[in-house]
Amino acid sequence: MTHSSEPITSAHALLGILVRNGIDRVFLVPGESYLGVLDALHDFPGIDVLTCRHEGGASFMACADGRLTGRPGVAMVSRGPGAANASIGVHAAQQDGVPMILLIGQVPRKDLRKEAFQEIDYQRMFGSIAKWVHEVAEPEDLAWAALKALRVATAGTPGPVVLVVPEDVQQAVVPPRDWVAEPASPTQPAPATLARVQALLAAARRPLIIAGGAFNAPGGRDALRALAERHGIPVAVSFRQHDIFPNTHALYAGDLDLATQAAQVAAFDSSDLILALGTRLGDITTQGYTFPGYPRPAQTLVHCHADAHIVNQHFTADVGMIADPVATAQALAALPATGGGTARGDWAASLRAIRERACAWPSPPAEDGVPFVSVVRSLAEQAPADAMICLDAGTFAAPVYRHFPFVYPQRLMASQSGAMGYGTPAAIASQLRHPASKVVCLVGDGGFLMTGNEMMAAAERGLPILFIVSNNNCYGSIRLHQARTYPGRYVGTNLASPDFTMMARAFGMQTEHVTRPEQVAAAVARGLASRVPYFLEVKTSLAAILPAGADTGAGIDLLRRGEPARA
Repeated sequence: MTHSSEPITSAHALLGILVRNGIDRVFLVPGESYLGVLDALHDFPGIDVLTCRHEGGASFMACADGRLTGRPGVAMVSRGPGAANASIGVHAAQQDGVPMILLIGQVPRKDLRKEAFQEIDYQRMFGSIAKWVHEVAEPEDLAWAALKALRVATAGTPGPVVLVVPEDVQQAVVPPRDWVAEPASPTQPAPATLARVQALLAAARRPLIIAGGAFNAPGGRDALRALAERHGIPVAVSFRQHDIFPNTHALYAGDLDLATQAAQVAAFDSSDLILALGTRLGDITTQGYTFPGYPRPAQTLVHCHADAHIVNQHFTADVGMIADPVATAQALAALPATGGGTARGDWAASLRAIRERACAWPSPPAEDGVPFVSVVRSLAEQAPADAMICLDAGTFAAPVYRHFPFVYPQRLMASQSGAMGYGTPAAIASQLRHPASKVVCLVGDGGFLMTGNEMMAAAERGLPILFIVSNNNCYGSIRLHQARTYPGRYVGTNLASPDFTMMARAFGMQTEHVTRPEQVAAAVARGLASRVPYFLEVKTSLAAILPAGADTGAGIDLLRRGEPARA
């Protein structure tokens, strides 16, 4: 749509603000409660409209797109059921700390707060997970609300914003607006604070960087690496941020995740200085608020984050820095090196040795299917340098977190919310945003049947995504917890699955069904080489993920119903 001084509709004003601020794609499920906005989209050919099959898929895509661009990913849904379905992506965006805007149509203003058809009070519904929830009261305010939504979603700790637009607010005549939300200048660390941190670094023998998602920003990875190399400081990445520091680097010490080995945590805890940069120090990164010590760490703690709400929220810092972590890393990297002598080199080497032992590839025996770790290993050996690995939630993903050696521009796309169903939508959003990269979606049989229908977008648009479904006929992660806590008492975790390869063929995809370990490498190679969507179903071992000697219980529920367990 070309800019004009002539009056326009409020929906056009909304979309105009989005376009002027870099929004070029929206993910939506259409609904009658925002027909006015849908109509206006017709006049904005520069906005790519991806029509989704479920609002959960649309919101997951917006969440992933926000992570990739640093701009808010935008999802549009109808009121009531549509908003309820989309809430999972809002929660994921909040947990991941990525910018997102969810636009929801609403009942006409005259029907508000009357318990009208499909009406929900979205402030009450989303107030605890969204950074801002706003119901637009007047057509003239729609452009202003869009501008503020963009600012709020990207400020401080990025996160989701919910914009609620009543039906009768969308097509009123309003003046055009040409507003741009200029990003705030990065907050620079104070010189006196830098001098203090430099003195702490000079005195430290066993410093450790805990690096968070703030380094997923332009120049962030380079700044982190320069800081680590300048001062010889080992780097541990926070929860599911593997791609911000090269995993093959001598200073890479590993990740702080759901299954970080006790030996690694103990080694980290023996540090004498922690630089927590760009991380919220949440419960998983801090291993349930046990590392560093809660609330007063035994080590000297320097905590740097752009959001004042985060610093000193859980752990009392010796040096609390309300500053941009990337700018801070750049400033620290410019200081005279403090890593002379052998002590720090020996410290880094000891952490690296522990990491290498932890990430050594296992070869578990299995008679009930392919150990999925062999699939991940083959993928790691063959993946191109720009591969984007999009993970759903489940035990199949554990080998990726522990063993896959990410080196940017390889990317890990995995939600910190732990929500099943993220993988397929994230793969769609990733391939659309990076069409030249190879995108691989790894998903379990449970998660695939939650949002796998969104792979229709790959078929429709010819996106060359490699989908790999790990099928063990089970909600594996919950079965693992059952085996540990209530051994042999398996309820609710067996799954009867369809023939996934037949499903994929119905979507028009090339498919393979892998049932033996010796088939894995060649199948992965064909999938990676494909220029069209490619689908692998892998019959994976349930025994390989359970404690040694545990009864899998596989097929029990099916046999009780007189149904055959699928081979």
